[in-house]
Amino acid sequence: VQLQASGGGLVQAGGSLRLSCTASARTTSNNGMGWFRQAPGKEREFVAAVNWRGGSPVYADSVKGRFTISRDNAKNTIYLQMNRLQADDTAVYSCAAARSSSSATRFTSYQYWGQGTLVTVSS
Repeated sequence: VQLQASGGGLVQAGGSLRLSCTASARTTSNNGMGWFRQAPGKEREFVAAVNWRGGSPVYADSVKGRFTISRDNAKNTIYLQMNRLQADDTAVYSCAAARSSSSATRFTSYQYWGQGTLVTVSS
């Protein structure tokens, strides 16, 4: 299974971006999916996750109320709508497919990873 993330770019603080992640196979339609990010010099951190049906979304406290995760299984795609972006949201964002069908927040709960897309927020 390959995951292709897209939609990153340069945006001013307060702006919005929508990231997409498309899977190469429909097998991921039965998996929970998530987004993680890694800022320069920092460890990878959990951002958001959703279960196989697109329900039970969970978010990191730092993005709650600003980011929304969703999925379209017919398109093998998940999305991350990011609003009110802040400078500390700058990172490489990666999508991942979980080992189970539920929303998962731990890095070790994921088995497939995309290559990431860079989001840069200028202040």
